[in-house]
Amino acid sequence: MTAEIVNLRQFRKKQARSEKEKQAEQNRISFGRTKPEKNLTKALNEKAAKAHEAGHIETPKPDK
Repeated sequence: MTAEIVNLRQFRKKQARSEKEKQAEQNRISFGRTKPEKNLTKALNEKAAKAHEAGHIETPKPDK
């Protein structure tokens, strides 16, 4: 019944490296796109916004 001895400094460093790697992976996914991919996404978003606005019905404001 002996417990495994763990060096806390090494454990913290290992954990910090792991967290940094997770963040790097997220950044690669979020920001690692080419310019044409970004332009395509922007164009699709603008098209969707225009289609949404086209379906919007203006309600007249009551005159006092």
